[in-house]
Amino acid sequence: MASIHNISIEGINGKEIKLNQFEGKKLLIVNVASACGFTSQYEQLEELYRHFKDRLVILGCPCNDFGQQEPGTEEEILTFCKTTFDVTFPLTKRINILSEPVHPLYQWLTQKTKNEVMDSEVKWNFQKYAIGRKGDLQRMFSTGTSPLDESILSWVDSA
Repeated sequence: MASIHNISIEGINGKEIKLNQFEGKKLLIVNVASACGFTSQYEQLEELYRHFKDRLVILGCPCNDFGQQEPGTEEEILTFCKTTFDVTFPLTKRINILSEPVHPLYQWLTQKTKNEVMDSEVKWNFQKYAIGRKGDLQRMFSTGTSPLDESILSWVDSA
């Protein structure tokens, strides 16, 4: 099985986030943006995180590749997330998903040759990837799927 736990990414605060620290918990990876029509999903993501944080980690990955809707610096992004939505789940530095160089995390998420499950394309901000406790790719949820949608809640509750 190809595990995402071998990947590291730089946090928005400059500290390395090693994904193996989340082994044993489910992981929901979301490409986020501050100036998107779906930005209000931050509120539901935070609610989901606070309710299930004993078994679920949400990792927000700011990205400016979709409509240039995340143009700010890391400091501006973090300030926006904290003051507007009181975000407490981990955020990464702004990364590339469509533009080169594509971050290795998103190479893994979107390429079957790396994740051994499926090829996928990130179509817009707030697309969600569901990772199992052992680091395996389990599902992908579209931008329009609310973080509090029954499909996500039942995935969190599943074994």
